[in-house]
Amino acid sequence: MTENTDQLLNLSHYYLPVYRPRQVVLERGQGVRVWDSEGHQYLDLAAGIAVCGLGHNDPDLHAALVEQAGKLWHTSNVFYSEPPLRLAEELVEASRFAERVFLCNSGAEANECAIKLVRKWASSQGRPPQQRVIVTFRGSFHGRTLAAVTAGAQPKYQEGYEPLPGGFRYCDFNDETQLEAAMAAGDVAAVMLEPVQGEGGVTPAKPGFLRRVRELCDHHGALMVLDEIQAGMGRTGTLFAFWQDEATPDIVTLAKALGGGFPIGACLAGPKVAETMQFGAHGTTFGGNPLAAAVARVALRKLGSSQIAANVSRQSAALRAGLEKLGAETGVFSQVRGRGLMLGAVLAPAYAGQAGAILDAAAAEGLLALQAGPDVLRFVPALNITDAEVAEGLELLARAVARWRKG
Repeated sequence: MTENTDQLLNLSHYYLPVYRPRQVVLERGQGVRVWDSEGHQYLDLAAGIAVCGLGHNDPDLHAALVEQAGKLWHTSNVFYSEPPLRLAEELVEASRFAERVFLCNSGAEANECAIKLVRKWASSQGRPPQQRVIVTFRGSFHGRTLAAVTAGAQPKYQEGYEPLPGGFRYCDFNDETQLEAAMAAGDVAAVMLEPVQGEGGVTPAKPGFLRRVRELCDHHGALMVLDEIQAGMGRTGTLFAFWQDEATPDIVTLAKALGGGFPIGACLAGPKVAETMQFGAHGTTFGGNPLAAAVARVALRKLGSSQIAANVSRQSAALRAGLEKLGAETGVFSQVRGRGLMLGAVLAPAYAGQAGAILDAAAAEGLLALQAGPDVLRFVPALNITDAEVAEGLELLARAVARWRKG
């Protein structure tokens, strides 16, 4: 490493040590490539954890940011400004279900809003606190606020933060029988889930599961809440993932690719809950920031295009086929699962727990990817990735697997 890189990495001791980043300092990006401070190039199939849906330094997002930066940066929600007003309208129209939007800064905040919206709605229905239970699913991930981490049903993210907020109940994902039993007492106000569990191993809802959730919610007078923070904004092949499941939710949360790398989140409210929160019921200082909204408007338009949908379908098939071929040749992967360009390569039992080591080898070969737990490699590249770039990524991964197996 150069002296400058060493100096920069030494500054990491000023961080609260809650992360364990790779020992590189990324300096710039273009499309699906990034370069570190020493000039090394990487093909990026991580996209900032599914955030950079249009790749790095997209010219249209850049232009929107620069134009708005010359006008107005911040107003708070004490005043209106044009970009968030336009974005709210465009999100409602694009969603095909929502009537109102709450703009915030992150996915965790969007889910926090959704949880509060459920509880406020249940209260407005005359339900006492003990009848405001939210059912979520093991393996899910909904963010790091205390309520969101409790909803997430993953003990590793909850340990040490007890006492956790009450009012949550857990089921196994894709298990209709457990869900039916969890709702039988009549105290459930909502069911909250991801169409594809990201942190939980890139596990998609099985065919018909979301439709069954909708039926059970209707039967028990509960709301259906979909966390599309990772699976939404075109990642699974349609702008909203739920379009593929014939199940219309009451609430949808968004973030990640909505801002293309600029922090923004949104909680979309359907007809049942659109009027539930009135003046003073919730708020945010930075949510609906004009800079973020200006960028998100462009990202929403581009991610909702037919060209992106077609490319996701094409590259998903190519990436999946390549991963399956590599798995068959090496025995390293037992299956490939997911939807669209949200794919997980599950390690064979003999290689369980080795996802991190394989990713180290991949980085050494110039490839960046993610893990979803210790046993799954996660691939969430930019949605405009090309044929040649997918092929290159698969070649780099094959080299990385060979390097790792040699030790």
